[in-house]
Amino acid sequence: MLSLHSVASCYCASSTKALRFSAAKDPSRVSKIVRARCISSGDKKKEPIANFGGVELVETVDVKAAAAKLRLDSWISSRIDGISRARVQTSIRSGLVSVNGHVVNKVSHNVKSGDMVNCTISELQPLRAEPEDIPLDIVYEDDHVLVINKPAHMVVHPAPGNATGTLVNGILHHCSLPTGPYSYQEVISDAEDISDDEGLCSSIGAASVRPGIVHRLDKGTSGLLVVAKDEHSHAHLSEQFKLHTIQRIYISLTSGVPSVTSGRVEVPIGRDPNNRIRMTAIPGSSKHGQARHAASRYKVLEVLAAGGSALVEWRLETGRTHQIRAHAKYMGIPLLGDEVYGGTKNMAMSLLQPRTSSSCHGELLKWVSGLDRPCLHAFALGFTHPHTGEKLQFTCPPPPDFADILTQLRKIGTDKPKYKE
Repeated sequence: MLSLHSVASCYCASSTKALRFSAAKDPSRVSKIVRARCISSGDKKKEPIANFGGVELVETVDVKAAAAKLRLDSWISSRIDGISRARVQTSIRSGLVSVNGHVVNKVSHNVKSGDMVNCTISELQPLRAEPEDIPLDIVYEDDHVLVINKPAHMVVHPAPGNATGTLVNGILHHCSLPTGPYSYQEVISDAEDISDDEGLCSSIGAASVRPGIVHRLDKGTSGLLVVAKDEHSHAHLSEQFKLHTIQRIYISLTSGVPSVTSGRVEVPIGRDPNNRIRMTAIPGSSKHGQARHAASRYKVLEVLAAGGSALVEWRLETGRTHQIRAHAKYMGIPLLGDEVYGGTKNMAMSLLQPRTSSSCHGELLKWVSGLDRPCLHAFALGFTHPHTGEKLQFTCPPPPDFADILTQLRKIGTDKPKYKE
């Protein structure tokens, strides 16, 4: 999910920097700060705060269960209505948060009842990102949300090495934002569940635009993702991700077939110590932050190529980086075309050649050699509209490259497992 919001309508000297409250002196002021408004001179119309830069929170933590663990970033996010968790995380990492008088820069720091927290929300810091006229496959759009079918090979956000041609560049242009330099603020670690890559902002003078990526798709993954056009929508959708009420269904083509045709994989995922661009499933309990809880449900929709491959549906319970790819590798069925996680062309050939006649091996090698991405597609997306409360559900068939490979595998052989209704 991305978020685009303009604060030009709420740009006033007293809008954020004067906003401060201390629950120690007046606990009732908590509700006032989270619903704060600003008024431009000469305009009595109240607008919600859109840029939280400079907002201060001074409050004693009150947790009902004394032994309960509560993350610092989660607690602060719950105390300031409408702010994104990524924005809070940036403030913590910037040294703007202290607990009991000591600066804490670890977002996962646990707080407990009685802890005194002093937080100042950081200002949006710009990095360059410009609007580009990039064709977008828009599945749905209204004044608040945008659902996009992302093509494979498109990067979601600008980053070193991918400063242009990203989905965010296209969205900035699509939303007809003013021309000139735009900027993005932070890229949160993919290991964060509800803010895998959140934190884009851009500004020109008094106007500020903030596309913050809350959920994303890998460069090689095609399919559906949602974009929020205002701060309220961004915060509301972020909360849905946090509560795991967003429906996400993916389909993939695997190298081999799961030994059990449906089930649940609950294996923590952490960074691979031998390869920093790869995650790995680590059995056992998470220790010292090396791995985080991850759960995926899967179901074989078709056994393909006489058992050489399968069309598998995935439903995510958590949203870890490369979760499906890491879990598939752990199960011994890496995604077809996923060179990083073991779904290599050599593996595909070793599985498929014995299941085809020798006269077909030349054609088989031709289309296997053409695999240039993991065969993974975000097929369905469902969420509650942040303003209307309507339940929205979208599906999108896989693109031609995925569909063509599926057709070839079906020619070799196909069988659909029987499930009880």
